[in-house]
Amino acid sequence: MEEPIVVWGAGAIGGTIGAHLVRAGRPVLFVDIVPEHVAAIAAGRLRIEGPVAEFTVGAPAVTPDRMSGRHRLILLAVKAHHTEQATRMLAPFLAEDGAVVSCQNGLNELVIAEIVGRERTIGAFVNFGADWMGPGHIHYANRGAVVVGELDGARTPRIEALHALMRLFEPDAVLSDNIFGYLWGKGGYGAILKASALTNDSIADFIADPARRGLIVALVREVLSIAAAEGVTPLGFNGFDPAAFMRGDAAAIDASIAAMAAFNRASPKTHSGIWRDLAVRKRQTDVAAQLAPAQAAARRHGLATPMIDRLVSLIGAIERGEG
Repeated sequence: MEEPIVVWGAGAIGGTIGAHLVRAGRPVLFVDIVPEHVAAIAAGRLRIEGPVAEFTVGAPAVTPDRMSGRHRLILLAVKAHHTEQATRMLAPFLAEDGAVVSCQNGLNELVIAEIVGRERTIGAFVNFGADWMGPGHIHYANRGAVVVGELDGARTPRIEALHALMRLFEPDAVLSDNIFGYLWGKGGYGAILKASALTNDSIADFIADPARRGLIVALVREVLSIAAAEGVTPLGFNGFDPAAFMRGDAAAIDASIAAMAAFNRASPKTHSGIWRDLAVRKRQTDVAAQLAPAQAAARRHGLATPMIDRLVSLIGAIERGEG
């Protein structure tokens, strides 16, 4: 019997990817902390709906306290601020020759590697749109870039196997020798999404508003300057052109802003997951956790981060009910 792929965190990202793998005939074991969601999946009621795909599947599913065995592939898909706790919980169930794949937002690979070892950590980048609506229900709004890569850029049998696996979910998934380039690129783009959550505007409207151009450019350039200090070349995706922002090319920046606005305007997912956490679910976001590695890197290089620091502060104020 084929060994199951463990999806640890069956929310918007993990639930969407895992459901597609199940539909493609691959064995999947879901692990999630919400008992009602676990029960729905185990009962065959994991429903993916939206313009991209409409189907319902079921698979074995457990809460972390019911987990057992040793597994060679664990897709970690929890929020960034839960990464350390989740990684420590899954570590006893990771095979010695196994790997954890960070299907998350942020530079969580760094946290995972500290716990399970760099050799047992694989990088991944995702930019598709999805929302967890409730137990057994995920809205898959739009396709987006999906990339996997070894942390050292090596081309290994396991990364090739993972790439083939991810193509069952996203046919255009990319195998990259510069996964940190994508992750830092997402850091720049993600900063825009985080800032948009301070308003009730849609992502597209926020990006397209000429009054916010200066804010967007300054925020993105601040993030990308840290990447440059780290020796990383950020890579673009879905309309985002980090090179344009880094060299200050006004025309290319405007073109990128227009492309990002168009990409997001075409998606039924109008607002970021961070906005949803603040405005709908009324819970803590993972903004601080996502940006903490960038802030730490900036401090190492003696770089000031006033824009990032202010963004974290403003989101924190809303989380505390002060906004």
